[in-house]
Amino acid sequence: MLTRVKSAVANFMGGIMAGSSGSEHSGGGCGGSDLPLRFPYGRPEFLGLSQDEVECSADHIARPILILKETRRLPWATGYAEVINAGKSTHNEDQASCEVLTVKKKAGTIASTPNRNSTKRRSSLPNGEGLQLKENAESEGVCCHYWSLFDGHAGSGAAVVASRLLQHHVAEQLRELVEILRNSAVLPPACLGEEPEGAPASRALTRAASLRGGVGAPGSPGTPPTRFFTEKKIPHECLVIGALESAFKEMDLQIERERSSYNISGGCTALIVICLLGKLYVANAGDSRAIIVRNGEIIPMSSEFTPETERQRLQYLAFMQPHLLGNEFTHLEFPRRVQRKELGKKMLYRDFNMTGWAYKTIEDDDLKFPLIYGEGKKARVMATIGVTRGLGDHDLKVHDSNIYIKPFLSSAPESSREEGRICEPKALGPRPSASALQFAQPSPAHTSCCTAQAPWPRPEAQTSRCSVLDAPFWPVTGPQQS
Repeated sequence: MLTRVKSAVANFMGGIMAGSSGSEHSGGGCGGSDLPLRFPYGRPEFLGLSQDEVECSADHIARPILILKETRRLPWATGYAEVINAGKSTHNEDQASCEVLTVKKKAGTIASTPNRNSTKRRSSLPNGEGLQLKENAESEGVCCHYWSLFDGHAGSGAAVVASRLLQHHVAEQLRELVEILRNSAVLPPACLGEEPEGAPASRALTRAASLRGGVGAPGSPGTPPTRFFTEKKIPHECLVIGALESAFKEMDLQIERERSSYNISGGCTALIVICLLGKLYVANAGDSRAIIVRNGEIIPMSSEFTPETERQRLQYLAFMQPHLLGNEFTHLEFPRRVQRKELGKKMLYRDFNMTGWAYKTIEDDDLKFPLIYGEGKKARVMATIGVTRGLGDHDLKVHDSNIYIKPFLSSAPESSREEGRICEPKALGPRPSASALQFAQPSPAHTSCCTAQAPWPRPEAQTSRCSVLDAPFWPVTGPQQS
């Protein structure tokens, strides 16, 4: 009996079940907080639901599947479907957004050297908008498409805020890069204002000046000393990835700042995809996944951040800053809970610097609860949360303690690059307890690009969590046929 009670308590704690998480939408809308909501609760704007339809979508018995009312409402023939997670919360805590962003040059930005070989490019967006170099591009900036999914937990506040604001942080981070990204023939300068490498010299030294030993002539007093250090060549894609990483960080900091003025409950994972200047970028912080389907092959563009996949990072942080454990947890991992009768015996353990296992003599500190406990879907950080990256969760504490979990949770997506082509879509059906987003561009390679929240078939090969896909795109003229 006691074992069953312990198991029930562990399951309750492990899932961050917050049974009253839906109460934030009832009554005055603050759900236990006197602060106003940052944004009112609702389903994604592109669904175009009325208030009655929003309430019907929260039916845990019928569990209706919500899809787009108009097939052409979103660009790129984007498809979307969602269904509420039965029993988890009163309302659906997940969110999504899809927008066309116009990134304009930041005022006061030093322009890079113009690309003398620039020509108008074929548009990759519906109706010929956006990616071509227009005559008035200087004033209109660069156009890109943006898709996002947010898997909320312990309340919908963070997911709602991120779905409304993260795209603005992305655009703001890209504003300073507009001129650099547009000039793809020249590598980005190491320091803004410098002449980019490969640009023609501003003036040539005349033969007469060289003979007179003028400034700039070899060996003349005005010639700068030879530099013996090397300079890294940074491609344009790395600038975009850096902008996405900075946008995630700024979004998380904004949630932290505004929680003193608004009721921003819970946290969320964040998975975004943007198409910018003919390339596709994927950034993920959490346990959602993005995949590309090419000729029936699933190519992962992200993988999950869980206590198991990030064990070494979490253990190292706890080792370096043991005060974060509140004297109640140990950073070491054991195959099971250590019992007092096992003091002095040797047991298998694993530390942050180990991928294998070894034996150690059990001491008093090893009797504390492990930082990471459980395995698979039941793995939890401090017996509380099963995802290690995302946005929000600034007020999340270990049950019945004053130990904050946020220091172990990161808002940063990781980055990688993969080559390929985007093309024709495949069917993507709704998954239970999930939101699914599908978008595609047709091309001879027969590829579709999809983002979805777990559960998904786990591919054997996985890449890191922020990716760029080189893609020659073709315009979509209507809904795609499967």
